[in-house]
Amino acid sequence: MDKKTSFLNKIKKATCLDSSTPDSGKGRCKSCSNIVAHGFHLVEGKSGHDMEDYHVAEYRNKKSHVLGLFAIFDGHLGNSVPSYLKDNLFNNILEEPNFWNDPKTAIKNAYRATDKYILENSMKLGPGGSTAVTAIVIDGKDLWVANIGDSRAVVCERGSANQLTVDHEPDSERRRIERQGGFVTNLAGDVPRVNGQLAVARAFGDQSLKAHLSSEPDIRHVPIDSTIEFVILASDGLWKVSCYANLLTTVFSFLSVHSSFFSAVHVIFYVCIGISKIIDLLFFLKQCVNETIPVSKMLDIGLFFLNII
Repeated sequence: MDKKTSFLNKIKKATCLDSSTPDSGKGRCKSCSNIVAHGFHLVEGKSGHDMEDYHVAEYRNKKSHVLGLFAIFDGHLGNSVPSYLKDNLFNNILEEPNFWNDPKTAIKNAYRATDKYILENSMKLGPGGSTAVTAIVIDGKDLWVANIGDSRAVVCERGSANQLTVDHEPDSERRRIERQGGFVTNLAGDVPRVNGQLAVARAFGDQSLKAHLSSEPDIRHVPIDSTIEFVILASDGLWKVSCYANLLTTVFSFLSVHSSFFSAVHVIFYVCIGISKIIDLLFFLKQCVNETIPVSKMLDIGLFFLNII
């Protein structure tokens, strides 16, 4: 192995980008009114447990419609629940009899039914849970976004960043939690938690906390037109270290010069850890190799970039 290859491998390992841990990909759908292209990147943090972020990136033809299905599932206390969601949630949504006439109700019903199944099968799926952010693009014209927990969807429209999802934090749902017999802790140096345990007020699964958690999604419909430039979906590992307004501005500037939306996914990753210039990136990589920057303590990050052409 030459010195250059060895150095690059050290960089990948130090930044959690070694090929054994992340999952990356891209794709596009041209058979609809707008071309919807996507890139995704999953980065496993070094927190001592297996990767718990799962994703879906799929195009389907169904009843003469073209569907783009995208999701990030951010698990906790194991990966069984996010893995189950990856394989089943979209199927459950599309099998709802009223999906084509009333997508919002169909999505809400499918979220509830899926959570019910997870709870009834907790002996098999384990005690853990998962947040979720899902996006369904119908014929390149309509975007339906739903979420529970703290994974987000952010849209860049006319050059401005707008959050489509709602962060379901314990403090914001304290009344509901207490009405249902639970409590919210606010300990010094920590985030608010449901019953002193979970840092989100809504999630799939979590059998032991379910009496005080909700699986009710917040749902948004966005008509896709020429004002929509791109959409980003990501788990909280990204948003905890990124101001999304600055992030989207940087990515939009990148896309105005470069045509590769897939490269933009990696630009997003570096921007989120404070790297917005090439010179900063080179310094950052050098520091990582010298192990003076503790990037290895990162949370898992799941990231989608949807480009509307």
